[in-house]
Amino acid sequence: MRILLFTIGSRGEAQPMVALATRLAASGQQVVMCAPPDFQTWAERLGVTYVPVGPRLRGTARRKAGGVPSPEQRRHMIEGTVTDQFTAVGAAAEGCDVIVAGGALAIAARSVAERRGIGYVYTAFAPVTLPSPQHAPPVQGMPGHGPAEGTVDNSALWAEDARGWDALWGPALNARREALGLPPVTDVRSHLFTGAPWLAADPTLAPWPGPAQPDVVQTGAWLLPDDRPLPSEVEAFLDAGEPPVHVGFGSVRAPEGVARAVIGAARSLGRRVIVGRGWAQLSPVDDEPDCLAVGEVNQRVLFTRVAAVVHHGGAGTTTTAALAGVPQVVVPQVYDQFYFARRVERLGIGSAHPSGGPTVDSLGTALNRALDPTVTAAARLVARSIRTDGTATAARRLLEMA
Repeated sequence: MRILLFTIGSRGEAQPMVALATRLAASGQQVVMCAPPDFQTWAERLGVTYVPVGPRLRGTARRKAGGVPSPEQRRHMIEGTVTDQFTAVGAAAEGCDVIVAGGALAIAARSVAERRGIGYVYTAFAPVTLPSPQHAPPVQGMPGHGPAEGTVDNSALWAEDARGWDALWGPALNARREALGLPPVTDVRSHLFTGAPWLAADPTLAPWPGPAQPDVVQTGAWLLPDDRPLPSEVEAFLDAGEPPVHVGFGSVRAPEGVARAVIGAARSLGRRVIVGRGWAQLSPVDDEPDCLAVGEVNQRVLFTRVAAVVHHGGAGTTTTAALAGVPQVVVPQVYDQFYFARRVERLGIGSAHPSGGPTVDSLGTALNRALDPTVTAAARLVARSIRTDGTATAARRLLEMA
């Protein structure tokens, strides 16, 4: 069986797809991954055949002047990414039996599958991104959107969301479909998500709120095994004192001054800090020995050695911290990160930072709550229920499709 895995997202979407790719390859399947060029070297080092699509994303994590693009600029951006996707995915799908699309920006995948007459699976990484009367669409933090106020009708919000999909993506998608001899799509979101999307999220941490349409298949999170040892300087820092606080924002933008605020908050509580540079290039504020900056390391090991993890609330980081049994402080920025912040609070395994820019005082309060012994105990308890068989479940279902 030959399988194409496609995502156009950042590390939060790419890493689960790489995890599934390595699982499928280990079971003897042929796998091709199509994703932004940022992850090509890493994926190929793990033995994954890789086709890059679109521009590099790393620069998007650094704050730039310029504001929100104009409608004309946005139209050109959308037409460009849709064209790039159809070209790259169309070529990568040669000889494939099924395409697995990960994340909401994988616009071309189903059309390419339809044109080739092969299978198609859409995968979400957070329940809140799939339509349900149990929750509203995840628009908080997105340009032009704020938190919903008062009593809201979730079904009405999802209907409005669908109209937004049609207006934003419909013209470019249907132009490419027409060029392939395919009929136009009248409901872009339903076309992409299908009536039975997969949900690659842990059932304890991020359960599907059903029963309701669509008929969601929850596989569990797609976690990438990692047996790399920690660098010697990290081991030495960990051994030199009490467990530190880790702060990192992965491949997303970090709030202005967040590293300084976390370090100040941790110091006020007598804690050291490990700063994960990430794409935002966070760094310590001085040369004091109680802080250490690190690049790409094995978080599944590192998180078991720290007192708390301060992060953005991405699906992957939240799941990794939950699996490690470490308290979390979530400082959400956009999209599904607000959902994971609420889940961490609800499960009692950490605290969610309130809206607004983080300060030493606000992070000190959130961090002090997360370090409470009852929260630490809850985090360790929840860790026992976090599943690690998500890729095995997904691989089995794909083989059953064949």
